[in-house]
Amino acid sequence: LEQGWSPEQVAGRFAREQANPSVSHETIYRFIYAQIARTKDYSWRNYLPRSKSKRGCRGRKGGSSASFIEGRIPLAERPAEARDRKTPGHWEADLMMFAKYGQAILTVHERSSRILLAARPHNKTANLVAELIEQLLRPVPAQLRRTITFDNGTEFARHSRLHSLDLKTFFCDPYAPWQKGGIEIANGRLRRLTPSKTDLATISDRHFTALLQAYNATPRKCLDFRTPAELFLDQLLHFKCESTSPPTRG
Repeated sequence: LEQGWSPEQVAGRFAREQANPSVSHETIYRFIYAQIARTKDYSWRNYLPRSKSKRGCRGRKGGSSASFIEGRIPLAERPAEARDRKTPGHWEADLMMFAKYGQAILTVHERSSRILLAARPHNKTANLVAELIEQLLRPVPAQLRRTITFDNGTEFARHSRLHSLDLKTFFCDPYAPWQKGGIEIANGRLRRLTPSKTDLATISDRHFTALLQAYNATPRKCLDFRTPAELFLDQLLHFKCESTSPPTRG
Protein backbone atom coordinates (compact mmCIF):
# COMPACT_ATOMS: atom_id res chain seq x y z
CA LEU A 1 0.00 0.00 0.00
CA GLU A 2 2.87 2.38 0.75
CA GLN A 3 4.11 1.81 -2.81
CA GLY A 4 0.79 3.08 -4.19
CA TRP A 5 -0.81 -0.29 -4.93
CA SER A 6 -4.56 -0.39 -4.40
CA PRO A 7 -6.08 -3.02 -2.05
CA GLU A 8 -7.41 -4.83 -5.12
CA GLN A 9 -3.95 -4.90 -6.72
CA VAL A 10 -2.39 -6.22 -3.49
CA ALA A 11 -5.00 -8.97 -3.12
CA GLY A 12 -4.92 -9.86 -6.82
CA ARG A 13 -1.14 -10.14 -6.90
CA PHE A 14 -1.18 -12.35 -3.79
CA ALA A 15 -3.70 -14.61 -5.47
CA ARG A 16 -1.68 -14.75 -8.69
CA GLU A 17 1.45 -15.73 -6.75
CA GLN A 18 -0.59 -18.15 -4.60
CA ALA A 19 0.66 -16.46 -1.45
CA ASN A 20 -0.20 -18.01 1.90
CA PRO A 21 -1.75 -16.43 3.84
CA SER A 22 -3.67 -14.35 1.32
CA VAL A 23 -6.16 -11.55 1.89
CA SER A 24 -9.12 -10.12 -0.02
CA HIS A 25 -9.24 -6.50 -1.12
CA GLU A 26 -12.48 -6.02 0.81
CA THR A 27 -10.74 -7.07 4.03
CA ILE A 28 -8.03 -4.46 3.43
CA TYR A 29 -10.62 -1.73 2.82
CA ARG A 30 -12.59 -2.69 5.93
CA PHE A 31 -9.44 -2.70 8.04
CA ILE A 32 -8.38 0.78 6.93
CA TYR A 33 -11.83 2.33 7.38
CA ALA A 34 -12.10 0.65 10.77
CA GLN A 35 -8.84 2.29 11.83
CA ILE A 36 -10.14 5.70 10.72
CA ALA A 37 -13.37 5.19 12.67
CA ARG A 38 -11.60 3.89 15.78
CA THR A 39 -8.67 6.30 16.00
CA LYS A 40 -10.02 9.34 14.09
CA ASP A 41 -6.62 9.34 12.41
CA TYR A 42 -7.44 10.32 8.84
CA SER A 43 -3.88 9.72 7.66
CA TRP A 44 -4.93 6.10 7.14
CA ARG A 45 -6.81 7.20 4.02
CA ASN A 46 -3.48 7.97 2.35
CA TYR A 47 -3.05 4.22 1.88
CA LEU A 48 -6.06 4.20 -0.48
CA PRO A 49 -5.93 5.08 -4.20
CA ARG A 50 -8.14 8.18 -3.95
CA SER A 51 -7.42 9.01 -0.29
CA LYS A 52 -11.11 9.02 0.60
CA SER A 53 -12.06 8.87 4.28
CA LYS A 54 -15.48 7.42 3.44
CA ARG A 55 -16.63 4.94 0.83
CA GLY A 56 -18.80 6.17 -2.02
CA CYS A 57 -18.64 7.88 -5.40
CA ARG A 58 -17.17 11.30 -5.87
CA GLY A 59 -18.22 13.54 -8.72
CA ARG A 60 -15.62 14.50 -11.31
CA LYS A 61 -15.35 17.44 -13.61
CA GLY A 62 -13.78 17.24 -17.01
CA GLY A 63 -13.98 18.39 -20.57
CA SER A 64 -12.05 18.96 -23.73
CA SER A 65 -11.61 22.23 -25.56
CA ALA A 66 -12.23 21.83 -29.29
CA SER A 67 -9.98 23.57 -31.77
CA PHE A 68 -9.34 23.37 -35.46
CA ILE A 69 -6.37 21.13 -36.22
CA GLU A 70 -5.07 20.73 -39.75
CA GLY A 71 -5.40 17.18 -41.05
CA ARG A 72 -7.50 16.16 -38.06
CA ILE A 73 -9.12 12.71 -38.50
CA PRO A 74 -12.02 11.90 -36.12
CA LEU A 75 -11.96 8.90 -33.82
CA ALA A 76 -14.84 7.31 -35.72
CA GLU A 77 -12.39 6.52 -38.53
CA ARG A 78 -9.90 4.74 -36.28
CA PRO A 79 -9.52 1.02 -37.08
CA ALA A 80 -11.93 -1.24 -35.20
CA GLU A 81 -9.02 -3.32 -33.87
CA ALA A 82 -7.99 -0.38 -31.66
CA ARG A 83 -11.19 -0.55 -29.63
CA ASP A 84 -10.98 -3.95 -27.95
CA ARG A 85 -7.40 -3.61 -26.62
CA LYS A 86 -6.46 -7.06 -27.93
CA THR A 87 -4.16 -5.79 -30.68
CA PRO A 88 -0.97 -4.09 -29.39
CA GLY A 89 0.36 -0.92 -30.93
CA HIS A 90 -2.52 1.51 -30.41
CA TRP A 91 -1.54 4.50 -28.24
CA GLU A 92 -3.15 7.49 -26.55
CA ALA A 93 -1.44 10.71 -25.48
CA ASP A 94 -2.28 13.53 -23.09
CA LEU A 95 -0.72 16.43 -21.23
CA MET A 96 -0.98 16.47 -17.42
CA MET A 97 -0.95 20.04 -16.14
CA PHE A 98 0.23 21.10 -12.67
CA ALA A 99 -0.57 23.99 -10.36
CA LYS A 100 2.73 25.75 -10.97
CA TYR A 101 2.55 27.67 -14.24
CA GLY A 102 4.27 26.03 -17.19
CA GLN A 103 4.77 22.65 -15.56
CA ALA A 104 3.38 19.55 -17.26
CA ILE A 105 3.98 15.86 -17.91
CA LEU A 106 3.44 14.44 -21.38
CA THR A 107 2.05 10.90 -21.07
CA VAL A 108 1.81 8.26 -23.79
CA HIS A 109 -0.16 5.09 -23.05
CA GLU A 110 -0.43 1.81 -24.98
CA ARG A 111 -3.99 0.50 -24.90
CA SER A 112 -3.23 -3.24 -24.84
CA SER A 113 -0.41 -3.56 -22.28
CA ARG A 114 -1.23 -0.31 -20.41
CA ILE A 115 2.48 0.59 -20.49
CA LEU A 116 3.04 4.29 -19.78
CA LEU A 117 5.81 6.43 -21.28
CA ALA A 118 6.31 10.03 -20.21
CA ALA A 119 8.43 13.16 -20.59
CA ARG A 120 8.55 16.59 -18.99
CA PRO A 121 8.29 19.33 -21.65
CA HIS A 122 9.51 22.78 -20.61
CA ASN A 123 6.61 24.25 -22.57
CA LYS A 124 3.53 22.91 -24.34
CA THR A 125 4.15 24.19 -27.84
CA ALA A 126 2.92 21.83 -30.53
CA ASN A 127 6.36 21.38 -32.09
CA LEU A 128 7.99 20.36 -28.82
CA VAL A 129 5.16 18.01 -27.85
CA ALA A 130 5.32 16.25 -31.24
CA GLU A 131 9.12 16.01 -30.96
CA LEU A 132 8.90 14.40 -27.51
CA ILE A 133 6.26 11.89 -28.60
CA GLU A 134 8.48 11.01 -31.54
CA GLN A 135 11.44 10.47 -29.18
CA LEU A 136 9.37 8.26 -26.87
CA LEU A 137 7.97 6.04 -29.61
CA ARG A 138 10.81 5.83 -32.12
CA PRO A 139 12.63 3.06 -30.16
CA VAL A 140 9.42 0.97 -30.15
CA PRO A 141 9.29 -1.71 -32.91
CA ALA A 142 7.26 -0.67 -35.94
CA GLN A 143 4.75 -3.46 -35.30
CA LEU A 144 3.89 -1.76 -32.00
CA ARG A 145 3.33 1.65 -33.62
CA ARG A 146 -0.07 1.55 -35.33
CA THR A 147 -2.23 4.48 -34.17
CA ILE A 148 -2.22 7.26 -31.59
CA THR A 149 -5.24 9.18 -30.30
CA PHE A 150 -5.37 12.73 -28.90
CA ASP A 151 -7.92 15.17 -27.53
CA ASN A 152 -8.37 18.49 -29.33
CA GLY A 153 -5.74 20.46 -27.45
CA THR A 154 -3.64 22.73 -29.63
CA GLU A 155 -0.49 21.14 -28.19
CA PHE A 156 -1.19 18.20 -30.54
CA ALA A 157 -1.58 20.34 -33.66
CA ARG A 158 1.72 19.07 -35.14
CA HIS A 159 0.53 15.47 -35.07
CA SER A 160 1.48 15.01 -38.74
CA ARG A 161 5.15 14.80 -37.69
CA LEU A 162 4.36 11.37 -36.26
CA HIS A 163 3.38 10.05 -39.65
CA SER A 164 7.10 9.55 -40.27
CA LEU A 165 6.85 6.70 -37.73
CA ASP A 166 3.98 5.15 -39.73
CA LEU A 167 1.67 6.20 -36.91
CA LYS A 168 -1.86 7.08 -37.92
CA THR A 169 -3.22 9.95 -35.82
CA PHE A 170 -6.82 10.36 -34.63
CA PHE A 171 -8.71 12.84 -32.46
CA CYS A 172 -11.57 12.50 -29.99
CA ASP A 173 -14.83 14.31 -30.53
CA PRO A 174 -14.96 17.78 -28.93
CA TYR A 175 -15.64 17.66 -25.18
CA ALA A 176 -15.32 13.87 -25.11
CA PRO A 177 -12.05 12.98 -23.29
CA TRP A 178 -13.66 9.73 -22.17
CA GLN A 179 -13.12 8.47 -25.72
CA LYS A 180 -9.46 8.04 -24.77
CA GLY A 181 -10.29 6.58 -21.39
CA GLY A 182 -7.11 4.55 -21.12
CA ILE A 183 -4.82 7.57 -20.83
CA GLU A 184 -7.32 9.32 -18.55
CA ILE A 185 -7.17 6.38 -16.14
CA ALA A 186 -3.39 6.20 -16.47
CA ASN A 187 -3.08 9.90 -15.61
CA GLY A 188 -5.32 9.38 -12.59
CA ARG A 189 -3.02 6.66 -11.33
CA LEU A 190 0.05 8.79 -11.96
CA ARG A 191 -1.61 11.61 -10.01
CA ARG A 192 -1.40 9.43 -6.91
CA LEU A 193 2.37 9.71 -7.19
CA THR A 194 2.47 13.30 -8.48
CA PRO A 195 -0.52 15.35 -7.18
CA SER A 196 -1.38 18.52 -9.08
CA LYS A 197 0.34 20.68 -6.43
CA THR A 198 3.65 18.89 -6.99
CA ASP A 199 6.52 21.18 -8.00
CA LEU A 200 8.11 19.20 -10.82
CA ALA A 201 11.30 21.24 -10.45
CA THR A 202 11.94 19.40 -7.17
CA ILE A 203 11.77 15.97 -8.86
CA SER A 204 15.08 14.79 -10.29
CA ASP A 205 15.29 12.84 -13.53
CA ARG A 206 16.19 9.72 -11.54
CA HIS A 207 13.17 10.16 -9.28
CA PHE A 208 10.93 10.78 -12.28
CA THR A 209 12.16 7.57 -13.91
CA ALA A 210 11.56 5.71 -10.65
CA LEU A 211 7.96 6.96 -10.55
CA LEU A 212 7.33 5.61 -14.05
CA GLN A 213 8.98 2.32 -13.17
CA ALA A 214 6.76 2.03 -10.09
CA TYR A 215 3.68 2.70 -12.22
CA ASN A 216 4.63 0.12 -14.84
CA ALA A 217 5.56 -2.46 -12.18
CA THR A 218 2.17 -2.28 -10.45
CA PRO A 219 -0.14 -5.25 -11.16
CA ARG A 220 -3.45 -4.49 -12.84
CA LYS A 221 -6.73 -6.39 -12.47
CA CYS A 222 -7.50 -5.86 -16.18
CA LEU A 223 -4.23 -7.69 -16.98
CA ASP A 224 -5.05 -10.61 -14.68
CA PHE A 225 -2.77 -8.95 -12.13
CA ARG A 226 0.23 -8.94 -14.40
CA THR A 227 2.10 -5.64 -14.64
CA PRO A 228 2.16 -3.39 -17.73
CA ALA A 229 5.92 -3.90 -17.94
CA GLU A 230 5.54 -7.69 -17.96
CA LEU A 231 2.94 -7.68 -20.73
CA PHE A 232 4.76 -5.10 -22.85
CA LEU A 233 7.98 -7.11 -22.58
CA ASP A 234 6.09 -10.19 -23.78
CA GLN A 235 4.85 -8.20 -26.77
CA LEU A 236 8.37 -6.99 -27.57
CA LEU A 237 9.79 -10.52 -27.36
CA HIS A 238 6.96 -11.84 -29.52
CA PHE A 239 7.67 -9.40 -32.34
CA LYS A 240 11.44 -9.82 -31.94
CA CYS A 241 11.15 -13.59 -32.30
CA GLU A 242 8.72 -13.21 -35.17
CA SER A 243 11.06 -10.89 -37.07
CA THR A 244 14.09 -13.17 -36.60
CA SER A 245 12.37 -16.47 -37.38
CA PRO A 246 13.75 -18.17 -40.52
CA PRO A 247 11.37 -18.21 -43.49
CA THR A 248 9.36 -21.37 -43.92
CA ARG A 249 10.37 -23.60 -46.82
CA GLY A 250 7.81 -24.50 -49.44
